[in-house]
Amino acid sequence: MNFSEKYFNFIDRLDFPESLPGGVEILNPFKIEETYSLSKSFYTKYYSDSNPRLFLIGINPGRFGAGITGVPFTDPIRLETKCNIPNELAKRQELSSVFVYEMIEAFGGVNAFFSKVFFTSVSPLGFVKDGLNINYYDIPALAKFLEPYMVQSLREQIEIGGKKEIAFSMGKGKNIQYLQYLNKKYALFEKVEPLPHPRWIMQYRLRRKAEFLDEYIDKISMAI
Repeated sequence: MNFSEKYFNFIDRLDFPESLPGGVEILNPFKIEETYSLSKSFYTKYYSDSNPRLFLIGINPGRFGAGITGVPFTDPIRLETKCNIPNELAKRQELSSVFVYEMIEAFGGVNAFFSKVFFTSVSPLGFVKDGLNINYYDIPALAKFLEPYMVQSLREQIEIGGKKEIAFSMGKGKNIQYLQYLNKKYALFEKVEPLPHPRWIMQYRLRRKAEFLDEYIDKISMAI
């Protein structure tokens, strides 16, 4: 099987404890028929090979990016205009996706980028509480409860075709702290290093966007 086929074998087997602490509910975008179909089109188009990939690891899917397209850091606009996958989803812009696809263009375009790089998340499924997105680390009891599940999910994805020499955290705050904790404990990669989160850049450091684009390109290019 190629990367795409192995990945969807993983997706199709995603299982999750039914009861989470703190009144948290699961957000599983792959249970939505349109989202599943669009994500399968994306991975079939860009991952139907056996190339090893550098992992860029986000937090967990949210409702407006991967939560509706099934592809991390890819909103419906970028899915259609940059990845050439038409969709009937509401064309709502997601700031992280804007930065990520500008970076991908600077790297050499979607074909060059996705042949070398794979976006994933510490948790492949997302979380909702009281109707709002939450991150796995927002509730300490949730992160502790999820640890075995998230480690197993990362291991399974690495087996699909992840480069083990280095991975990058999408974010320099709690996500990299937790990833480095997991990596020290479970030896998932030889090392995990941070990149600034795209949303943080777009919201708080927009004037320095070119600098951060260069940082992404330089670090990714050295790692692949």
